[in-house]
Amino acid sequence: MHRTNEPRPPASRLRIGSAPDSWGVWFPDDPHQVGWDRFLDEVAEAGYTWIELGPYGYLPTDPARLRDETARRGLSVSAGTVFTGLHRGEAVWEETWAHVAKVAELTREAGAGYLVAIPAFWRDDKTGEVLEDRELTPAAWRDLSRLTERLAHRVREEYGLRTVVHPHADTHVDTEEHVVRLLDTTDPDLVELCLDTGHYAYCGGDSVRLIETYGRRLGYLHLKQVDPEVLARVRAQDLPFGPAVAQGVMCEPPLGVPALEPVLAAARPLGVDLFAIVEQDMYPCPPDRPLPVARRTRALLESYLDG
Repeated sequence: MHRTNEPRPPASRLRIGSAPDSWGVWFPDDPHQVGWDRFLDEVAEAGYTWIELGPYGYLPTDPARLRDETARRGLSVSAGTVFTGLHRGEAVWEETWAHVAKVAELTREAGAGYLVAIPAFWRDDKTGEVLEDRELTPAAWRDLSRLTERLAHRVREEYGLRTVVHPHADTHVDTEEHVVRLLDTTDPDLVELCLDTGHYAYCGGDSVRLIETYGRRLGYLHLKQVDPEVLARVRAQDLPFGPAVAQGVMCEPPLGVPALEPVLAAARPLGVDLFAIVEQDMYPCPPDRPLPVARRTRALLESYLDG
């Protein structure tokens, strides 16, 4: 019997932000990308107050300078990002940890609380060269789950950060089957989910259903959409992710899928503070394109939250 006087869990406090990705930034240094100072100026001008670090080395890596550059623009950092290949087992652990520790230290010094961990690509995201089998063996899945837990535990103990795993196109954690498998084989107290709505839709997943089923594992959101027509061409041609992005597979909301208002509505009742970071993959893109898109997207998301 339902008791009407039972207290309801508080609604999640959704903190909207953006990231270098939405300015066409994929690499620490690339002639096709805008400079880091322009990114910081424009993300603040677009009305965001939260950002991610993006690829290590794009923003200043000196903690004092990074804090100064972000603070004087009214910006705060929510997370850093690492790519990992933990399915390869113990042989890659030390090398992986050396990279993770470097990023985690800067992330902590920037005042952020999250480390976004993206699994390694099975094919090169620029050239399409196949690097590994598309499917992991049972042994590789065991290594992935076990070492992801070890990574999350060590990151928490040494840097005080929460690790959120980011399913990503052209990695071994992409489809609903693979995402659920990782969640079901890892400790929920250690390993949380960074749900990227665009990547999940790209790989055939339903973000709302995932939130409704695994909401207690949701630690972080990346908001983006895919263009269904472009995605159909990408799938028909089996294009790698990089060329797909160059063709515009990730599009400006609300022009694609999934609809973001139901995603936010599904996340709000979870009763946790949650970052919702806009990440519209646009590499490469004209330098004057990101700012107007960022303004419109922020206004759209704010309208969903105010509604």
